[in-house]
Amino acid sequence: MISLAQVVLLAFGLALNKWENDIMPTLYYAVGACSLAPHIALEWIGAPYEAINVQYGSKELVAVNPAGAVPTLREDDGWLLTQCGAILDYLASKHPEAGLSGGDSIREKAEAHRWSAFFTSDVHASFWPIFMPFRYTTDTSEAARSTVIEAGQRLVTKQFRILDSHLDTRDYILDGGRSVIDAYSFPMIRWAIKLLPNGLREYPNVRTLHDRIAADPAVQKVLDRESGT
Repeated sequence: MISLAQVVLLAFGLALNKWENDIMPTLYYAVGACSLAPHIALEWIGAPYEAINVQYGSKELVAVNPAGAVPTLREDDGWLLTQCGAILDYLASKHPEAGLSGGDSIREKAEAHRWSAFFTSDVHASFWPIFMPFRYTTDTSEAARSTVIEAGQRLVTKQFRILDSHLDTRDYILDGGRSVIDAYSFPMIRWAIKLLPNGLREYPNVRTLHDRIAADPAVQKVLDRESGT
């Protein structure tokens, strides 16, 4: 027989789990930033949340995240989480019912971490010379700026070749189906469309993934919300 103490502990555990999942998160985002990824993930999950549009380094954002960066996720109990990859992993783990983790096996989790790191360290980082070329040279001439941007475009091109090849036999990035990793890819694919000389012309599989994600009603809702802020 189950003892009274065990019953109490079980009830407490169930109540704690329900409380944790009932906490409504607040996402601080900026239009055009990688914070679009957790914004999409939250909409895919379908649980209540609040999304607040902020400017980089604004007093409102610094009050929440001293780094003044997005995305920043705040739970109702005041707990804060920063860094896009960490937020996406947290949301997928918090809401397993949404099926956005890419799988539960050790290798499936490792693949999810691998591709999250790929977008953080390889893809996103490759865009910085394009976004802020004067961080990468002390020469303030337009020629120097153009050279840095071109170097950044070559870096992005290398990463998109890898992604396009990976998608050659897949509908989504992870074999387990649609996941937060696809959401992570989406803002960067949108950057590539605008910032690479040929857009996605050389990456048909990436284009297919983009179009599949963009056609999703939840993603359309997020894009409409961000375009109206």
